[in-house]
Amino acid sequence: MKNLYSLCLLILLPFFLSAQVEFKKHIFHDATSELPYRLLQPKNFDIDRKYPLLLFLHGAGERGNDNEKQLVHGGNLFLNAIQSDQYPSFILFPQCPTDDYWGNADINRSEGKIDIVFKNGGAPTPFLGAVLVLLDSMVQLPFIDQDRIYVGGLSMGGMGTFELCYRRPDLFAAAFPICGGGHPESVKLYANKIPLWIFHGEDDSVVSAEFSKIMVNALKAEGADPRFSLYPGVNHNSWDNAFAEPDFLEWIFSQKK
Repeated sequence: MKNLYSLCLLILLPFFLSAQVEFKKHIFHDATSELPYRLLQPKNFDIDRKYPLLLFLHGAGERGNDNEKQLVHGGNLFLNAIQSDQYPSFILFPQCPTDDYWGNADINRSEGKIDIVFKNGGAPTPFLGAVLVLLDSMVQLPFIDQDRIYVGGLSMGGMGTFELCYRRPDLFAAAFPICGGGHPESVKLYANKIPLWIFHGEDDSVVSAEFSKIMVNALKAEGADPRFSLYPGVNHNSWDNAFAEPDFLEWIFSQKK
């Protein structure tokens, strides 16, 4: 792990020292895959400071290998926040290929609808596994604040967010799954460790709002008190409502372990 840390620092440091505030393109190589990702650095980066790290997981519609589409939803939101220097942080947007998913689930898209059966445990999907390796290596960098690591995402990325919470229950200071879902039994591992703000459109015709309701109820049964924003009349694009919440960014970046 020490060698991985040293290699990661050597590769990434020249990009961190750039004065430009933009999502820079990178490829992360692990033992089995190549993971495209975009990384946004803080404005006026100072190697002697500690910065939060936020991981954002895109939805199924943004899968591919162009290292572009994953920024369609949420990219400008975080770019504007970093450019304004209001929330100096590192923002990480990996991209999943078209033949994989972030969440460990059986997903059937036949007959014009999506049936989802979430798994509890088991190995992560190959590219979520690659995200975990990348994330674990970045967390070790000396300028990352290990008490302020955040994760969120939408749709398929919301599912991945719930999954990362149980795979790394002691890592994250906050999580924000949007129109996602997960296995309710898995919340026992993180219910009282990670603050969550969960979002869903009540009329979601792609990923049923029932998935988020189930997770909220499971978290409450474990004694947690998640925030839950359920938007009446809103279909699958509840990320628009989530990103428009007046305290969305403030809530995330105010959380600390």
